[in-house]
Amino acid sequence: MEIKSNGVKGGWLKNMIIKRLYFDKAMSCAALSQLFDKSIPSIAKAINELIKEGFVVEQGYAPSSGGRRPLMYAINTHAMFILAVAMDQLSARIQLIDLNNNPVAEMATVELKLHNNENALPQLISYLNSYIEESSISRKKIAGIGIGMPGFINAVEGINYTYLDAGGESLSKHIAKETGITTYIDNDSSLIALAEQKFGIARSQQEVMVINLGWGIGLGMIIDGKIFRGYNGFAGELSHIPLSDNGALCVCGKRGCLEAEASMLVVAEKAEEGIKKGRVTSLKAHHGQSKLMGEDLMDAANQGDQFAIELLTDAGYKIGKALAILIHIMNPANIVLSGRGAKVGKILMAPIQQALHKYCIPRLSSGTELLISSLGFDAELIGAAVLVMENFDKEEQVRG
Repeated sequence: MEIKSNGVKGGWLKNMIIKRLYFDKAMSCAALSQLFDKSIPSIAKAINELIKEGFVVEQGYAPSSGGRRPLMYAINTHAMFILAVAMDQLSARIQLIDLNNNPVAEMATVELKLHNNENALPQLISYLNSYIEESSISRKKIAGIGIGMPGFINAVEGINYTYLDAGGESLSKHIAKETGITTYIDNDSSLIALAEQKFGIARSQQEVMVINLGWGIGLGMIIDGKIFRGYNGFAGELSHIPLSDNGALCVCGKRGCLEAEASMLVVAEKAEEGIKKGRVTSLKAHHGQSKLMGEDLMDAANQGDQFAIELLTDAGYKIGKALAILIHIMNPANIVLSGRGAKVGKILMAPIQQALHKYCIPRLSSGTELLISSLGFDAELIGAAVLVMENFDKEEQVRG
């Protein structure tokens, strides 16, 4: 399938203006001139062209600061759209959103098992194409597809070394070829960290650690204002920090990993075991459907179910033990609890703090603040959109 243009013409400067207005909402010619080190007439010319093309709108004058009030410009939020995809090990959420990160079509949630599923990639592509067709939005108006997914990912090359084998081809290029839309992929936890830094509780922070509390436990690290990826691009594997030598067997083949002891899937499995043993709880058995149990367990805990709270408290303490290691290494100012599990962040906070008091040097832990995400489960979808716009000015982005 031919890869469609998103309709932007005129080169790097106009693309950068669109990118900046996406992140900063509204700016003046003078501010854009200073940011890009371009003359005000050059910026004004580019903005006027973008207004004529329908990408930028005037947003009135800035509040008075004593001098002449500058005219502010904002992005036309419906000039283009982004197809954001948030994947975990069991399912994918697909959402078409505008340039203000608001949905313009109903979200589709599809079952898509990644582990030991050789049909996962063609299934994903089929879901994407079907969703686009049902949305009635022209592919030419979709700026790009951003996909967050678990696994060891080389975001530059667009390769997932863990899941969705594209037969040696770049996964992002393969999906782009099959959908006709420029595609970017990245690790789910990295995208959640990007979302928190650009639009969430860690907005504009240069140094922050973001914990992705999903079916697994991930870590996105923002250092010097950018995602820190490490030497091979795989930094942040908090889930495989060993908590014990004789703990539960992890999917990585080792024992005692944080993910094998405290992930939401593990907590759900423990809930099923407790119900079988007759524990008093409002929870009902889901007979191996850990995803349903995990959602019910979080809801039950927030409603005061003592068994659910007990399970989450135990998981929180183990997460806190892992965070103590992270604090000793990174000495972060802030750690954000984000992702699916942010909805029980207040319950997890106390046992995490208890573990930090026990395992962390006070001089280090006292300087780190724990924060609960306001984006929560939406963070990965927003991060997928951010991924597209972060790359909007790149030369390899398809243009008209």
